[in-house]
Amino acid sequence: MKNINIAFLAIFFLLTACKNEDPNKDHVRLVFDAGHLKFIGSSLNKKKETMSALYGNNQALLSLSKKKTQPEAGTKMKLVTWKYHENPQYTGGTITGELLSIETVETNAKGETSYHKDNSSTKGNTQSFDKEQRIQYMLGYQPVVMP
Repeated sequence: MKNINIAFLAIFFLLTACKNEDPNKDHVRLVFDAGHLKFIGSSLNKKKETMSALYGNNQALLSLSKKKTQPEAGTKMKLVTWKYHENPQYTGGTITGELLSIETVETNAKGETSYHKDNSSTKGNTQSFDKEQRIQYMLGYQPVVMP
């Protein structure tokens, strides 16, 4: 009986010690450096399997807190969007993967607002979009309240 238990344990350890291929080995994770901008909020689009994070300066935070339709003078916001995938270390969790785009909204001292989108991937959404609509989308973010 003792030999059967030892054989069973040996087989169990051999089977569990086999190296499995990492299904996420082809994913490239890029870290976005927000610089002096602060984290404001995030969103998740399950249909497109993307996650976004909005960063901004104090004027951006003020505009979003007051729910303004036009950003304060001196506002700078960046909406960073990544493709997400399953976290190999935690079942049921997701992590950022391929960087898809960085959208930037800036308002100068005269109150003139500019919008720019950098597509970091050809796999991202290449459809045409309305710049004003994207600015309003970014202005619709609710700032995360941190203690």
